[in-house]
Amino acid sequence: MAWHEWPLILFTVLAQTAVGAFLLLGAVILGNKLCVGVTDRLHKGMFFIWVLMGLGFMASTMHLGSPLRAFNALNQVGSSWLSNEIFTGSLFFALGGGYWLLEILDKGAQSLRKVLLLAAMTVGIVFMYSMIKVYLIDTVPTWNTVYTPLAFVLTTIISGLIFGHLILAGAQHKLARLDNALPLFGAIAVAVSLVAIISQMLSLGEIHSAVVSASELIPNLAQLQILRVGLLIGALAVWFIPRLMNSRPGVAIIALSFILVLCSELIGRGVFYGLHMTVGV
Repeated sequence: MAWHEWPLILFTVLAQTAVGAFLLLGAVILGNKLCVGVTDRLHKGMFFIWVLMGLGFMASTMHLGSPLRAFNALNQVGSSWLSNEIFTGSLFFALGGGYWLLEILDKGAQSLRKVLLLAAMTVGIVFMYSMIKVYLIDTVPTWNTVYTPLAFVLTTIISGLIFGHLILAGAQHKLARLDNALPLFGAIAVAVSLVAIISQMLSLGEIHSAVVSASELIPNLAQLQILRVGLLIGALAVWFIPRLMNSRPGVAIIALSFILVLCSELIGRGVFYGLHMTVGV
C-alpha cells in the first residue's frame, strides 16, 4: 500500500468523515426535534468534528513539504480542482466552525445561525465534489473510473453516519427511530461498498500500461481487501448490537464500531493511492 502518502490518506478520510457527520447532525438540528438540553450537548460534541477537520488539514500540509505552501495552492481557484478543494474545504471549516461557535457562545440571531448551518452544509457537499474531481485524471486510468467517486461518497456516508451517531449518543438524544435507522442506512452503504470492491478488483486486470497491469501494482491486494472487508463487516455487526438487543446504543459500543470503520477506510484509501499508475511506459 502507498503508506508514503499517509498525509493524503488521513486528509481525505478524516475530511470525508467530518463532512458526513456534519451533514447528518445538521439535518437532525434542522429537523427541530431535539430538546434544548440535548441540542446543547450535541453542539458541544460537534467540537470533535472540527478536531477531525483540523487533523486532516494538518496532515495535508505535510504532503506539501511546508505548511506555507498551502497558500500557493489557492492561486488557481476556479481553474484548478486542487485549489477548489482547498478553498471549499477551508470555507466549510470557516462557515461550520462559525456556526458552531455562535451556538456554543449563544450569540447572534437564530436566523443567522440557520443560514450559516445551511451554507456550511452546502459548501461541505461542494468540498466533497471538488475532492473527487481532483482524482479523476485522464492519465491515471486506475483513478479515472466510477469507483473513485463511489469510494469517496461511501466513505462520507459510512464514516460520517457512524461518527455522527457517536456524537448523538454522547449527547444522550431520545430519537429512537434515528437509532434504528442509522445502522440500516449504514448497512445499505456497506453492501454497496462490498459490491464496488469486488467489481473494482475484477476490473483491474483490464487496466495496464506498457510495463505493468493494475492488478500487479499491490502484491498483497487480495489480503488487504479481505482485511478491509472484515473490519467493515465487524463494524457493522457491532453497530447493530444495540438494535438487535432492543436497547439504546451506548457511546462505547458505537465508538468501537467507528474505530473499526476508520481502520477499514484508512486501509481502503491506502489501497487507492497504491493503485496509482499512469498511461504509457
